[in-house]
Amino acid sequence: MKNLPVFLMGCGGVGRQLLQHIVSCRSLHAKQGLHLRVVGVCDSKSLVVVADVLTSEFDDSFLLEVCRVKSNGSSLQTLANSGVCQVFSGPEVIRKVIDIGLLGKSTGLAFVDCSASAETIGVLNQVVDFGCCVVLANKKPLTVPMEDYEKLVSQPHRLRHESTVGAGLPVIASLNRIISSGDPVYRIIGSLSGTLGYVMSEVEDGKLFSQVVNAAKSLGYTEPDPRDDLGGMDVARKALILARLLGRRLNLDNMKIESLYPEEMGPDVMPLEDFLVNGLPLLDQKIEDRIKQASANGNVLRYVCLIDDARCEVGIQQVPNDSALGRLRGSDNVVEIYSRCYEKQPLVIQGAGAGNDTTAAGVLADILDIQDLFP
Repeated sequence: MKNLPVFLMGCGGVGRQLLQHIVSCRSLHAKQGLHLRVVGVCDSKSLVVVADVLTSEFDDSFLLEVCRVKSNGSSLQTLANSGVCQVFSGPEVIRKVIDIGLLGKSTGLAFVDCSASAETIGVLNQVVDFGCCVVLANKKPLTVPMEDYEKLVSQPHRLRHESTVGAGLPVIASLNRIISSGDPVYRIIGSLSGTLGYVMSEVEDGKLFSQVVNAAKSLGYTEPDPRDDLGGMDVARKALILARLLGRRLNLDNMKIESLYPEEMGPDVMPLEDFLVNGLPLLDQKIEDRIKQASANGNVLRYVCLIDDARCEVGIQQVPNDSALGRLRGSDNVVEIYSRCYEKQPLVIQGAGAGNDTTAAGVLADILDIQDLFP
């Protein structure tokens, strides 16, 4: 049985779902000759870790207790009296995490970042230097300035980050296979936000933009403040990750990012309730006019990322009715990849591209993908 030690950073929805997947897949992994040994879990404030990272692990009942504690909004420090872990908090957390990375230098260790923090890049770059593997659901370490990015990806065989772009969809794996075969990719266009995909397909059916956004919020499709989705930054990060895979030396500030609301309706200017009730209806006519213009051209509107030799941008684009993007409905993601081999008919990847369950499953698959690097 191969033992693969895992350290989890981030106990939000994706991190907790990953722990549950690890527990529920024990018998499946045992048949494959693999055991995932969770040795530590941390969030932004606290860390729980086994007494001996090289030989010990948290049992499944403790992992489920971690999930329960964090889903209740409590601190990991409440587990201090469990008798099965060491607990650290404050400035000690980062120092201890780096110490754990050093221990993994001899035996191998998978650092899994399911947080949503840009602050993890310093730790990740250090553990990469130690020879540890890194698995990411967190997009932000891959969208930092180029110097830090190049250090993180300096050992690509030790890095997996499929879930940063399409949750469980094999977008990055497919793109890497094409690139590795020497087939030049010259264009990528995709709808990479389930929220914005839902919004655009609903307004296409004649519903008001303001009504659709409020409905999406009620259904739980958006962030608590929908402007976090409507601003386009999440899609921009995904586009930058793909563009950098193609060798483009870009930063976020080099990209054109179209927000679906003006600056004067931003979170720092307009309160959320005011935006939902009074701000959104002011945007209805502009969206309706763009839909009519697209329809007159035989097209539909989609909020997409577009990457080619000259551009890396995100925003509303007209796409043909009969294309994969034009046929898109609901909250699915879809990506079209054009290359020499996929010139007339692009490679199309489509499916659920969001959700804690789907994203955590993608992370787990990435962890299993690096098992051959471990003794």
